[in-house]
Amino acid sequence: MADIVNLFVTRLYRAALNDLAKKKVDYAELEDACLGIAEDDEAGQNWCEKQGYPGYTSYASLNDLPWRSPIFADLVKALDKHVAAFVKDMGFDLQGKKLKCDSIWINILPQGGMHASHIHTHSVISGTTYVAMPKGASALKLEDPRLPMMMTAPLVEKKAAQELQRFVYVKPVVGEVLLWESWLRHEVPMNMAEDDRISVSFNYGWA
Repeated sequence: MADIVNLFVTRLYRAALNDLAKKKVDYAELEDACLGIAEDDEAGQNWCEKQGYPGYTSYASLNDLPWRSPIFADLVKALDKHVAAFVKDMGFDLQGKKLKCDSIWINILPQGGMHASHIHTHSVISGTTYVAMPKGASALKLEDPRLPMMMTAPLVEKKAAQELQRFVYVKPVVGEVLLWESWLRHEVPMNMAEDDRISVSFNYGWA
């Protein structure tokens, strides 16, 4: 009988943020904070308009969200615990150091907005927590990192197991946090919901 095992596994961490939060994050308050910051951030609005980015992101304009609003400071403290749990699961040898949140930003995608396929360079762990996911909001699309090397490999049947698929779509809910290694290519397909899809993304580097 054949012995078939999994090698070089790509892991995705998924949990309710407040499961590990010492101080629970109120996601309604977080949504208000995201919308308020977006309304006041003229530099971010201008960057989005210049780049043709649909909706709003604070990625290129603000690097002080935990200082700017206490709820983001609470959010980072909760994220620290989840990232530590993921690092333990991954078996990383950090040589006595810790991963540190070195960037965190707001994403607001209106109907028709999308975020093209990309990776997060110069980071170890990246992720997103979901603030508003109206009915019809787009899932997170994750790409098999081996895809560029598959050459003439045939397509995979739709009924095949999830871990055998070339693309995996993850439909998060408000209050969830997803974590993955920063080299994993991912995208947000077009938002088909009438209301905004709101999330907060972040990177953790090796301090």
